[in-house]
This record gives sequence, structure tokens and C-alpha cells, in this order.
Amino acid sequence: MSDKLLIFNWKMNPATLKKALFLAKVSDYENVVVCPPFPFIEEVGEALKKAKLGAQDVFYESKGAYTGEVSAQELKNLCVEYVIVGHSERRHKLGETDEMIAKKLKAALENGLIPILCVGETKKERGAGKREAVIERQLKTGLSLYPKPYTLNPIIAYEPVWAIGTGNPETPESALESIKFIKSLVQSQKLNVKCQMLYGGSVDSKNLGGYLQYKEIDGALVGGASLKKEEIKKMVKLATAK
Repeated sequence: MSDKLLIFNWKMNPATLKKALFLAKVSDYENVVVCPPFPFIEEVGEALKKAKLGAQDVFYESKGAYTGEVSAQELKNLCVEYVIVGHSERRHKLGETDEMIAKKLKAALENGLIPILCVGETKKERGAGKREAVIERQLKTGLSLYPKPYTLNPIIAYEPVWAIGTGNPETPESALESIKFIKSLVQSQKLNVKCQMLYGGSVDSKNLGGYLQYKEIDGALVGGASLKKEEIKKMVKLATAK
């Protein structure tokens, strides 16, 4: 078994550069991607020796009057290698549409960044039996502008919205079912790409092993637990090949 991939999404944390550099040091493993807030990206990137540097978002235009936005080229110039697109917090709290996310994914790939495309249903959608329909819509639209030639493979993270930050994660068995469905959708798109599949949603050291036991699940997108030193050590150990 090869190492599983861990994406550490710090969100709007920590409050200081000193703490960010501390977290970077304890997260510096080869199978980790660290996604700090924009103000700390350059310094965290310089501090990482083994882990890869990621960003939490990107804008789809290359330049222009877009207050507060950051382009893919600007991220590339800071040695960013990965970028999260379509996180549920941006979809549901900031109003990002599937079409906007498709343009962001395209911009990332065209500038040599590996996008981490997030898909997943809300509690209401799940209760209404719309899980697969929502995932299919998000995935097909998100990949609809996939540029040719195929030089980079995107990563896809299944993150049920109701599980994020709630302490109520999806069961490994149900997550596996969703990820198998996502894989079948990617194959049906005939993009000739091989996507790594991650699970995200209240992941910590207590439940991570349950997801990583399945060969179909290539890793995890981790939020709050990636801000805790002891959790980081335990999760990296679980994700590292024996």
C-alpha cells in the first residue's frame, strides 16, 4: 500500500504567523498538502521542506479589477502546487455556482496547479434522496471546461456538507459508496484522467483509519484536526504505508 494523501485545510486559521509556522513544521511530511490562509502562504511555503503547498481558493480570471481575488498565476509564482475549488463553505456561504467552480478548475489546470474539486450534498438534499443527483451535477459541471491536453489530474474530494465541522462524519461504508459513484461518473465523462479520491467531513485521528482502509479512498481533506499537533502526528501515521 502506498501512502495516502492528506490535505490540511486551515481555513481562516491560525491568527498569527508564528502559529502558522509552528503548524507548518509539525505538518511537514511528504504525503501532506498544507493549505494556509492567503496572508501566510509565502512564509509557510518557505518553511515546508517535504510537504506540498496548497491554496484554499483561486479566481478564474488572470488579471483585472477583482477586489480581494487571487489569480492562478499569482499562486503559481508563490510556489503553490495545489488549490481547493468548490469547497462547500464557498458554495453555500459565499454563493459560488457550479459554473464559477468550473472556470476556477480550468484556470488552475491551465496554470499548472492541481485542483482539489469538492463535491457533496446537504442534509436536506440527502434526506430527499438527491445525493447522487447533486454529486453528478456538481461533478459534470465542474469538469465541463477541463482543458486539453490532459497534463494534470484533478483530485476530487467527497465532502457531505452536513458532516463538515459538525463532529458527525459520514460512515466509511457510505463514503465508499459515494466515492465509487464519483469514480463511475468520471469514467463516463471520458476525460482520460485518473483522479485521486478523498473523503472530507469531520475527519480526525479517531475515524481516519476507517476511510483509509479502502483502496478506493486515496486520502482525506482535513479541517479542524489539522490545527492540532497531536492529531497531525496520529493522522500522518495512519496515512503512511506500513
